[in-house]
Amino acid sequence: MDDEVFKALADASRRRLLDSLNARDGQTLRELCAGLDMARQSVSKHLAVLEAAGLVTTVRRGREKLHYLNAVPINAITERWINQYDRARASALADLKTALEHPPMSEMSTMSKPEFVYTTYIRTTPERLWQALTDPAFTRRYWGAVLESDWTAGSTVTWEQDGAVIADPEQVVLEAEPGRRLSYTWHTFTREFGEKFGFSEEALTVMAGERRSKVTFEIEPLGETVRLTVIHDGFEPGSTVLESISGGWPAVLSGLKTLLETGETLPTP
Repeated sequence: MDDEVFKALADASRRRLLDSLNARDGQTLRELCAGLDMARQSVSKHLAVLEAAGLVTTVRRGREKLHYLNAVPINAITERWINQYDRARASALADLKTALEHPPMSEMSTMSKPEFVYTTYIRTTPERLWQALTDPAFTRRYWGAVLESDWTAGSTVTWEQDGAVIADPEQVVLEAEPGRRLSYTWHTFTREFGEKFGFSEEALTVMAGERRSKVTFEIEPLGETVRLTVIHDGFEPGSTVLESISGGWPAVLSGLKTLLETGETLPTP
């Protein structure tokens, strides 16, 4: 898969498409063509290559097909290669380059659709993947969090992470089709959680006052692998919560994939 990713990134036009989605995720084919001044046929061909490499994933909304930047393959390459060298130095240089070339996050957030869509392919079965998403023994290993529920629609979900226990009547399962689809509301931002993870009183108040988001896992068997799509949406435009979790999902999914395929957990950066 690394070869396909590197080949896809080798083309400047495809990198421009990814830059466009990074600036404003969830674009249609028409929007991508207009924003980059590229012919529709060329954009379609490049998108097909990016989708095949897993760098772009799509979601249908009515008649429209929306395209999203999928960070999971890039995160996997980072885990495999950069961790062997000097991740801290590479991150510092990347952050400096981003700061110099792009507007601040406060400006970017108004341009992007308030949702995340990630896709990864895992050599496992739908049943095993469902277990990994719902069994505390699994989630603790790759996520560091324990989710307790009977996993039926309407049931509450209790979240525990590093000793901080989060329970709320509105923290519930929305959909549950074992081996196919799981959706639940995102956890509550309690004072205990804020103190545990170093959120300021001001930031915690803002996050607690935002509309509750939701996360959905779509599971699709494909031969010996399973296609997992994670959709985290329901955010308000300019959401502080969305900004705070922006780097979390690729790492979680990389850890999930590694655990299911190798039985091992990723090293802590």
